[in-house]
Amino acid sequence: MVKPYATVDGTAAYRVRFVNRLDAEHFGSLDGLTVSSIGLGTYLGDSNDEADEAYSQAIREALRLGCNALDAAINYRCQRSERVIGRALKEAIAAGEVSRQEVVVATKGGFVPFDGSAPSDPGAYFIETFVETGLCEPSDLVAGCHVMTPGYLADQIERSLENMELECIDLYYIHNPETQLSVVDRETYEERLRGAFTALEEAVAAGKIRRYGAATWTGFRLEPGQSEHLSLEDMMAAARDVGGEDHHFRAIQLPYNLAMPEAFFKKTQEVGGSRTSLVEAARGFGLATIASASLLQAQLATGLPPGVGDVFTGLASDAQRAIQFVRSTPDICVALVGMSSVAHVQENLETASVAPLALDQFLAAFSGIGGGQEGSPS
Repeated sequence: MVKPYATVDGTAAYRVRFVNRLDAEHFGSLDGLTVSSIGLGTYLGDSNDEADEAYSQAIREALRLGCNALDAAINYRCQRSERVIGRALKEAIAAGEVSRQEVVVATKGGFVPFDGSAPSDPGAYFIETFVETGLCEPSDLVAGCHVMTPGYLADQIERSLENMELECIDLYYIHNPETQLSVVDRETYEERLRGAFTALEEAVAAGKIRRYGAATWTGFRLEPGQSEHLSLEDMMAAARDVGGEDHHFRAIQLPYNLAMPEAFFKKTQEVGGSRTSLVEAARGFGLATIASASLLQAQLATGLPPGVGDVFTGLASDAQRAIQFVRSTPDICVALVGMSSVAHVQENLETASVAPLALDQFLAAFSGIGGGQEGSPS
């Protein structure tokens, strides 16, 4: 039977097609799936047809050049990013360029999504779309933009499946759960997190998603004791509470780049009473770490210090060097890069033909950027 999701055999077959064209370390493992070290993100861009068409072409080119990791969120570009991923993937499959089993599709839910374009009255839109339909209560809305109740997430998964014309999502993230901590106390947050994980375990059981995780912006980069700090140890405990030892919490996502290096270089996590880095904690829990904002929304694509070019030889642009920094970091599974044009896809995927730095080279070149608190590479 043809599986309606990425499979171990399918993603491994995708890798084989590029064995003589790309660096051997370009592909890694995400919960057993073979996934490209550079993924295509879809956050930036206008909510219009022109941007949709550009993304569609970029996605098709990325799939042809060795990128089988596609990342979205239901709120990105007013649901248009999910829809264009669905359209481009469907066209690529119809053209025989890929199979569904070869491509790892991830999306997120939590932020209130607009539909196609921003409404003139967002508050009225929320009431009409989510409150009057019984999907959530006004009190469930945090910071005017975020909900993660079980019923709401179940609805968001259904909408994402429809947007992308998929039967199953390979990886579904709770989107920036630390947003809740900007308003509610930690006890309420933890209760809501368990409710959200319960909904996601139910979605796995129903065959709507294969696995889930948490995509964050500040939560995993903050020190313990800060109001929006997220503890990965506590998050894993919540997953075990609702899903048992066979829970499906398998990945985390957070920004990581030359300007935001905390995931590897800062000991922001407490595990078993000891402080450690986020990537080391994730590895210990058997989780994949996905880096978002590898180019910091194009801010790192130009103007890097000359010394960075000396470290990353064989690369032609600062964008490639910034991506290579992320790819060279131990335990980073995928470097997500927003790519909305064919030209950017071609430039960025050229990085995959050059081997990342060896660990000793990486540490020698960059250990100072974290203030001397680098994570253990062991």
